[in-house]
Amino acid sequence: MRVIEEPDKETVSRRAAEFLAELVRRRPDCVLGLATGSTPLGLYQELIHQHREEQLDFSQVVTFNLDEYVGLPPTHSQSYRHFMQENLFSQININPENTHVPDGRALDFEAHCEQYERAIQEAGGIDLQILGVGGDGHIAFNEPGSSLGSRTRLKTLAPETVRDNARFFESEQEVPRLAITMGVGTILESRRCLLMACGLNKARAVQATVEGPVTAQVTASALQLHRDVIVIVDHDAASMLARREYYREVEEAERRLRAERSSQPS
Repeated sequence: MRVIEEPDKETVSRRAAEFLAELVRRRPDCVLGLATGSTPLGLYQELIHQHREEQLDFSQVVTFNLDEYVGLPPTHSQSYRHFMQENLFSQININPENTHVPDGRALDFEAHCEQYERAIQEAGGIDLQILGVGGDGHIAFNEPGSSLGSRTRLKTLAPETVRDNARFFESEQEVPRLAITMGVGTILESRRCLLMACGLNKARAVQATVEGPVTAQVTASALQLHRDVIVIVDHDAASMLARREYYREVEEAERRLRAERSSQPS
């Protein structure tokens, strides 16, 4: 697990965008796993900027979102389909048919979740999965206690998650109690995972994710089992990491290595 510490949320977003843009340029038909919420907003703004100013081309890219609230239509202001449309899809040249978000109004949720898994497999699997982390250490809507081998499914939201998300609704009562979410097992099948976290309120979750035991009570800790994970955090979110200095030394060594390679004649 590679841990990259940046000064603030803006630089976290720019660094994350570097990894994603490099993949899109190298593999124009890559498959991206996307997340919603306040954490990836800066990342999406950076991608929009690179599309407009540097011609970053999304015309062949395929995307799969992590989750969606049950009961909200795609046009609802708090649905994750609406979030993605407003904050990314409508501002880049992606083919709408290549964007996938779970359907929160599916008539048969079990069949829909199985179809979502098949669609990921038929696309060739996810090349890069973007993740945020909840204050209790959950990824997607895999609440504490979720199976670390879980697949896309219907999930009841924990009271803490409902309270956290109430700020996006007019009242806590309006927050849906159910969601469709990719499972931990689904996420771990991505070829690379990139987790972003900012703020003191995420420091404990980051420490548990990176340095704590692998446990279903902190579903993000399952990322320790993945062979290629990048964690990008700001100073506040990194504040509880016991091996913080070591992670900084690793990144400095990586920076020097890149500089040496770039200085060598081709």
